Amino acid sequence: MRHWLKSLLKSETVLLIATAIAIISCFLVHPDRQYLGYIHMNTITQLGSLMLVVCGFQRIGVFHAIGADLLTRVHTVRGLALVLVALTFFSSMFITNDVALVTFVPFAIAVLIMAGLEERTFLVVTLMTVGANVGSMLTPIGNAHNLYLKARSDMPTSDFLMAMAPYTLVSAVMLVLVCWFAFGRGRVSRLEHMDADDLRKSVLAPNPDKIQPQVREMQQGGKWRIAVYLFLFVVCLLGVGKVIPQWAMVGIVVLTFLACDRQVFLHVDWGLLLTFVAFFIFIGNARRLPAFYNLVSGLVNVHPLLTSALCSQVISNVPTALLVSGFSDAWKDIIIGTNLGGLGTLIASMASLVSYKAVIKRYPTKKGRYLAVYTACNMVFLVVLLGMAVVIE
Repeated sequence: MRHWLKSLLKSETVLLIATAIAIISCFLVHPDRQYLGYIHMNTITQLGSLMLVVCGFQRIGVFHAIGADLLTRVHTVRGLALVLVALTFFSSMFITNDVALVTFVPFAIAVLIMAGLEERTFLVVTLMTVGANVGSMLTPIGNAHNLYLKARSDMPTSDFLMAMAPYTLVSAVMLVLVCWFAFGRGRVSRLEHMDADDLRKSVLAPNPDKIQPQVREMQQGGKWRIAVYLFLFVVCLLGVGKVIPQWAMVGIVVLTFLACDRQVFLHVDWGLLLTFVAFFIFIGNARRLPAFYNLVSGLVNVHPLLTSALCSQVISNVPTALLVSGFSDAWKDIIIGTNLGGLGTLIASMASLVSYKAVIKRYPTKKGRYLAVYTACNMVFLVVLLGMAVVIE
């Protein structure tokens, strides 16, 4: 029991905190009919459906296969760094920043060790994390709070993309420049001598005895799952864009997975959805407390963009988006502020903790060194992009 509680505290810290403050708020504002309007169901249904589809892709090893194929074309240290950073940058736009990091950071660490470049791990992982956070901010489906803000603001997808495109583009240029100057043109001889199939197999199934049935099936030619999951991804995009009803999106996704892979329901991070529910309850109650409402709304309305970015440094950008949106309708500023706010401190974006855990698992005695590299690099990106936002907006 003690071990289970310890594990729960480590894995679901944000959920437990959100639940605690939600329960406390219920004592201040007793449950009534207004509670029914607290939870934004569009966000829950869209996020849940996307999580199922992305988890389905993960379970058949698609993302690792793509990464392995790209690496077979790499011949220099600079090229290797660029490919690894590009993997999280572009994939996070569609599979969210945390999934991109869960998928590719452990993969990158293994590849760097294999290539004899272990000493570059901290910088590469840091740039991959920055890449995931700045890549995911471009699209409404790039991370959970974007999906929520898109649904709450009812902003057209084209407007959302246009709002974030300048910052994503500048970030991409900065990432390329850092990789260009920080990594040389030395040859990666150890990867050059690896066959493409061997590298792919080492990534997809380093332990043949533990390979998932879906991965084995895909390797043996049963690639029909990819087509099915791509169809489901398009269904989710249509649901987010309000082209099809939410109930149709959920029904198609759930029924398809019941037929194709029921185990996917056991691997989805349902704790994230519960975290959103808990925050919805807290914010709904907080808005009904005059003193709290006047305090927060006063701070937010002075400069919603900077308030969102700075608040994210302390409580991370997902809770900030839920909190700030309850007291202001300056949607564009909130969207930009919370996305840029994912840079900076380690907890500014909870997805960054994925990279941190992967690094310290491999290098438990070098936490301080990684944090120094991570913080320095993130602060440079945050200052540049925030300065840009202040000038533009």
